[in-house]
Amino acid sequence: MQSLARTFIGSLGVVAIFATTGPNAAADPLDTESFTELRQLYKQIIDAENAHDVKAVAPYVWDSPSTLFVAKTSDPSQGNWAGFWGKDVVLAHFGALYKGTFHMAPDYTRERIVGLTKDVAETYVPLQISVSYAGQNPAPKPFLMIVEWIKTLQGWRMATDIALPVPPAPPKHP
Repeated sequence: MQSLARTFIGSLGVVAIFATTGPNAAADPLDTESFTELRQLYKQIIDAENAHDVKAVAPYVWDSPSTLFVAKTSDPSQGNWAGFWGKDVVLAHFGALYKGTFHMAPDYTRERIVGLTKDVAETYVPLQISVSYAGQNPAPKPFLMIVEWIKTLQGWRMATDIALPVPPAPPKHP
């Protein structure tokens, strides 16, 4: 009987180890409603940006000096790309982008939303961006967009927006 008890307890230990290290080990802290809301918010902010409507974008942006947008600069002293900090600075940069060609075409079929905590989430979406800001050729170019969201008393807000340009593939060597 003692051997059977040890086998049972040992089996429970193996099950417990698998449950904490298996593919669903860390259950996502977001509920289904949050996933649905974040998916809708991301699409709404993209639509507002494609309409070049800073006022429509503003409510989606976290009202904090820690809000971050990483993007191309027009000022050589800032380098080619830089971080723009704070809601007002981010919105001003959006406004500058919208003065010329600016259009984002996300691949929503590849969108991923991950809950980091119940109040912090991340959206990842590959997309094509056409932009003429700071002398860029407005032909569509591939980017990876990473948006960090924070849940405030007013609802989910975009805290960080990073659009990483995807470099061209290296040439193939024979």
